[in-house]
Amino acid sequence: MRVDAITLDFWRNYPHAELDFAPGVNVFYGQNAQGKTNLLEALAYLSSARSHRARYDKELITLGVDHGFLTARVWNGAREVTLEARLARAGRRQLFANGVRLNSGAELADSLRTVLFCPEDLFLVKAGGAERRRFFDQHICQLRPKYAAALAEYKRLHEHKTRILRDWPEHPDLLDTLDDFSLRMAQTGAVVIHYRAHFVRRLAEHAAAIHAQCSGGRERLGMTYRTVSAVADPLAGTKAIFQGLLEHQQSHRQAELDSRLCLTGPHRDDLELTIDGQSAKDYASQGQTRTAALALKLGARELFYRDAGQWPVLLLDDVLSELDAARREFVLEHIRGGQVFITCCEEGDFPSARRFHIQDGKVLG
Repeated sequence: MRVDAITLDFWRNYPHAELDFAPGVNVFYGQNAQGKTNLLEALAYLSSARSHRARYDKELITLGVDHGFLTARVWNGAREVTLEARLARAGRRQLFANGVRLNSGAELADSLRTVLFCPEDLFLVKAGGAERRRFFDQHICQLRPKYAAALAEYKRLHEHKTRILRDWPEHPDLLDTLDDFSLRMAQTGAVVIHYRAHFVRRLAEHAAAIHAQCSGGRERLGMTYRTVSAVADPLAGTKAIFQGLLEHQQSHRQAELDSRLCLTGPHRDDLELTIDGQSAKDYASQGQTRTAALALKLGARELFYRDAGQWPVLLLDDVLSELDAARREFVLEHIRGGQVFITCCEEGDFPSARRFHIQDGKVLG
């Protein structure tokens, strides 16, 4: 896959910009806070309809303007596709592929898949489970549209059950619907857990190999998927997972009523990372943390290639400057093949790269 061109209108600090890209390496360079990351954010948005920096679409629109627009010409391996996102400060966004309106952001992945690595990804290792669940969701949604649909349904059910648990003491009649929502959450949650477990199983193999290469064979990366304790084998079929979720719900029903919180389900999942058998979250150094996070992202890139037979577009946001010389050389060697976008402060030495000088929301060259 590749992005041949993109047009931005009222996106972040870009009133208007048009860029044509090389099929290999593209470099956005310039001083900090000029708009380099905003370009990567736009590319990533067109593959998932999500931003890694904004919770709401309105944050992506230029201040003082009601609408923002992205249009990109993409090659998906079989044909050219024009992707379009129309954002509104008040109202719902609209997504299109070759002029046909899409029902959800998950459909964008049919035309464009991206893997983004940015400085915030260090939180993948050191922060709480929410960051690692977000990592699951971003990548599996692009790989498996059925997962995206199941995840959206699970989140909707979870919101409803959370409101019931919060409000039931004041409105006891809400309890009449509690068990129904719990049942449906178990059914949908079983699908979510199934996809996550199989993703981690495959990712572990690729990420461990990449981590070993990047560390010069000195360190061993391990990962274990953690879900509710009653699910004995998350790699089992969805029927067995469903039974485990029901058992866990029943054993926690009174605790949920007392705490008024939803205490069971894949919304509490986590990915346990270890380096040489030690918890990466608790013991990894800054360099080890950076290498582990990089291995996760490059491992996901490998999975995309194995599934689709073509590389996803790789987005590297101010990453190389944070690596030592050996790791930087490893990354540059490892990302050969496919289209790559890199942001940095200096123009740098990137053979055969197309360079774009970014200054104050303008592309100077």
